[in-house]
Amino acid sequence: MALSDSSTKASHDEATQLASTLLNISITSGDNGNHHHPQQEQHDLLFNPTHRIDDAIDDTLAPKSLKDKLLDATPQDKQALKELIATRLDEGGGETLFEIGVEDDGTSMMLGDTDYQKALTTLQAITSDLSADYAVVEEHGRDTTGGKPQEIVAHLMIRRRMDSVEDLLEIRIAVVGNVDAGKSTLLGVLTKGILDDGRGKARVNLFRHKHEIESGRTSSVGGEILGFDSKSQPITHPSSSGRKLTWEEICKRASKVLSFVDLAGHEKYLKTTVFGMTGSAPEFVMLMVGANAGMIGMTKEHLGIALSLGIPVLVVVTKIDRCPPKVLETTIKELTSILKSKSCRKIPLFVETNTDVIMTAQNFVSERLCPIFQISNVTGQGLDLLKNFLNVLSTQTRYASDKPFHYEINETYSVPFVGTVVSGIMMTGVIHVGDKVLIGPDSTGHFSVTTIKGIHRKRVPVPAARAGQSVTFALKNIRRNAIRKGMVLLRYDKEQPLPKCSKRFEAEILVLYHSTTIKERYQAMVHCGAVRQTASIISMERQLLRTGDRALVRFEFVKFPEYLTVGSRLIFREGRTKGVGKITKLLE
Repeated sequence: MALSDSSTKASHDEATQLASTLLNISITSGDNGNHHHPQQEQHDLLFNPTHRIDDAIDDTLAPKSLKDKLLDATPQDKQALKELIATRLDEGGGETLFEIGVEDDGTSMMLGDTDYQKALTTLQAITSDLSADYAVVEEHGRDTTGGKPQEIVAHLMIRRRMDSVEDLLEIRIAVVGNVDAGKSTLLGVLTKGILDDGRGKARVNLFRHKHEIESGRTSSVGGEILGFDSKSQPITHPSSSGRKLTWEEICKRASKVLSFVDLAGHEKYLKTTVFGMTGSAPEFVMLMVGANAGMIGMTKEHLGIALSLGIPVLVVVTKIDRCPPKVLETTIKELTSILKSKSCRKIPLFVETNTDVIMTAQNFVSERLCPIFQISNVTGQGLDLLKNFLNVLSTQTRYASDKPFHYEINETYSVPFVGTVVSGIMMTGVIHVGDKVLIGPDSTGHFSVTTIKGIHRKRVPVPAARAGQSVTFALKNIRRNAIRKGMVLLRYDKEQPLPKCSKRFEAEILVLYHSTTIKERYQAMVHCGAVRQTASIISMERQLLRTGDRALVRFEFVKFPEYLTVGSRLIFREGRTKGVGKITKLLE
């Protein structure tokens, strides 16, 4: 490492002083040893084998520990910490989990209460400069008895204050599970900040149709959001006024928003549920299991779909307040047995403390962990741990904003005085209001040009949108009946040729379940992103396929071509799920 000018000067001065001292040493003989000799002391000091000149230089250049930077922060230390936290905030999309009490090499800082408060004060000043706030989400090692030295260790959630809805950090979570598992009720409890009465009070506001309210069962893809501010506080509806907060009000106060996709649990709505899991591009799946019912009905089916799509799964066991202990124990045993099985290969971890929350949230995506929460929507038991987990949960999905614009349509609307509106997910790129885009393919496989009239994110108008965001676009001069789910919006460049779409494609598939055999001309419903269309097998590398077989297969869409990309995951089903795969080649 190159030394600075000041360090070089210091070493030069030290060497000069050494030479001067060596010249002045007088070696005397016949001394009885009872007199004080400064020269002899200098001689012993200089020629002590444990002391070297470069030690002094190394000490001044040795990197300071994190503890020293936090407790005795010089302006340079504060700047270094500021750059470190700013980098981590950028990498985390506006938030990061910061640990104090442990050095980078794992040694304890031995922080007492006074030092701990001093470290927090230093971090407060640094985060304020970065337009961010922090909240202590987990803390341990505090000894209140005074019997032993304190070793306080804490995890802080540092989050930027967002200036606009355009910059909001968003995580999409699909909520699945068997009918009557309590999916809509849990979302009502989390987002409204109220407990349930045991008779469906919390879920009423989530339903979109009259028959859903009457039956208590979701039949469509519903949506709800939960916001957290920069200090990690959930933004819920005020209990005093009883008035619902609008999405716009939540987004203005939030720095992070969790978008829940409430899916149907009944078997007859499986088509809608599969489309919700593929078309809404969720980053996590929340699997709900009723403690009194166990892993029945569509629970295993939904778990299998999530695993086949490669989406991390967290499990929430509900209704523990009304379930006998023996029944709960049976449900837990069955759940852990399925998660540990060869087909799942998950490591179940029961989250019972805030320390468990931090550990699972940090390793959720990178490892095979599957956190399990046990909650009651009536008594509120376990809800705080779940909220804390959702607060610190971070996405590992990286979307490419620097690539050409690509947007998948998963819903269409006709809005009075606005016109045709489409909703979906930005897969890549950036788009602004007024930009020209291509929309297609139509039934003949062609694309047409349209203009983005307006962009809304979480029901709030924004000037632009970028990759990874779920947004709605108002389109110019396009009729709603000319658009269908599965179509795409792409970048318009008049100098570039129009994009190609495919009616035939090749995929590597795995047959999950089939009662007999699969052969050529077999037809199934193919789900790939927002695309949902019947396709038939036109050729296979083997004559017959049975349950558990892998093969390279060529499909052909029955109706019209679709815009597909190589590497996309697909699910094909006929009634229940039959198989999964990945597109390897696009054919004409």
